[in-house]
Amino acid sequence: MFATPAFAQTAADASAGGMQAMLLQIAPLIGLFALFYFLMIRPQQKRMKAHQNMLAALKRNDVVVLPSGVVGKIVRVEDAEVGVEIAQGVTVKVVKGMISSVRTRSEPAANDAKA
Repeated sequence: MFATPAFAQTAADASAGGMQAMLLQIAPLIGLFALFYFLMIRPQQKRMKAHQNMLAALKRNDVVVLPSGVVGKIVRVEDAEVGVEIAQGVTVKVVKGMISSVRTRSEPAANDAKA
């Protein structure tokens, strides 16, 4: 009612400038999230997918390493568990997800490489 036309124009310009200021404040957060995604989340997803593919490809007579460092040969593969022979005549049941890696027959053991 008592506002002059000049004041009304500056108020509209200020709201447009406020939107730019808000975008400038949000831009670093968006950049930080993108950096976090490419440095942390994406590589972890790739490792998880590779591990799941490795577990799906397990078969009898594969030599596996458990997280505790125990090395054994797979003698039985089930849905969620595998039978791992850790010594002659000693077989233990291991949850598939707990297998760290699969060794190939041609891969030398860590102790053999030092000799």
